[in-house]
Amino acid sequence: MTDVVVVGAGQAGLSAAYFLPRFGIENPVVLDHNAGPGGAWRQRWPSLTLRSANHVHDLPGWGLQDALGTDCDDVPAATGVARYFGAYEERFGIDVHRPAHVASVSRCDDGYLVAGHGAEGPFEYRAAALINCTGTWDRPFWPTVPGAPSFRGTQVHAHDYRTPEPFAGKRVAVVGAGITAVQLLLEIAEVAETAWFTRREVQWDTTPFDPDKGRRAVARVEERVRAGLPPGSVVSVTGLPMTDAMRRGIEAGVLVRRPMFTALTPDGPQLADGSLVAADVILWCTGFRYSMDHLAPLNLRSPGGGIVMTGPLATEVAGEPRLHLLGYGPSASTIGANRAGREAARAVAAVVGGSGESGGSSGPGVLG
Repeated sequence: MTDVVVVGAGQAGLSAAYFLPRFGIENPVVLDHNAGPGGAWRQRWPSLTLRSANHVHDLPGWGLQDALGTDCDDVPAATGVARYFGAYEERFGIDVHRPAHVASVSRCDDGYLVAGHGAEGPFEYRAAALINCTGTWDRPFWPTVPGAPSFRGTQVHAHDYRTPEPFAGKRVAVVGAGITAVQLLLEIAEVAETAWFTRREVQWDTTPFDPDKGRRAVARVEERVRAGLPPGSVVSVTGLPMTDAMRRGIEAGVLVRRPMFTALTPDGPQLADGSLVAADVILWCTGFRYSMDHLAPLNLRSPGGGIVMTGPLATEVAGEPRLHLLGYGPSASTIGANRAGREAARAVAAVVGGSGESGGSSGPGVLG
């Protein structure tokens, strides 16, 4: 028996675990299926540094540079964030149970039964409230393309990309219109012949990313989840940011987008006009789906295909005040996860008997 179970110990999970005691919920149970700290950042490719990664926002109360030093820009994101999150857990006494794999969440009494298995065998927690922070990294999305099984080359998802060396000297078709696709394409083009395919036209954004632009993007996503629609991607709202590296890629003829191919043949992509682009490798940078299969017993999906969300920051499942989803919809960013962690902690504390009001300083740099 416990007041609150937090599933996931990435940015959102650690933010929620930090704020829960400040709203009167002591010793929440935090479950994480990774072998160590760092969340999905643990899996990022080695050449992705803290400088080149999408901004890693500070966790509440203690910043990344506080933990790693001010000269950490060239530290690989996979190891740097893992060190930061691990030090953060120790600093604030966040006891994360890992590896702990949650298999199912079902309703029981006025709360939830959280069942799974961990290092010490099966576990069950009866929780008055649940804050789910499982993100997307564990569910890479592979589109269905006619002829895909017949392709004689190699098909790889960005989830499993590590370095460009395995692609050296090969013909590589990169599929996807997001930031990951562009970053990997620029790396691979240094050692291989590349072609870039996207389903939609690429929208380059040459304007600075300021707080107002961020708020507009979040508002669009929030509007969708409040209506029970799938959240959609951030890039579909903001466009791809035009950096110096991307300008160089365009000038070099690397970032030249082709319309998505209609089929795969044994030798490579087939275009709508019937022509063939020879390829040895297809790299699918086609995104991820939310890792929420364990919530299936709750039947949360709406007719619109998403989950109807409510609350001040759209973290609360409609009709389920004891269930909050972080990293879903508008909270699917490092800065959004912080704000959502605070709101979810406040809301569940008010429901299960905490104070519902912050009982102490939330530390420097915390977003209200």
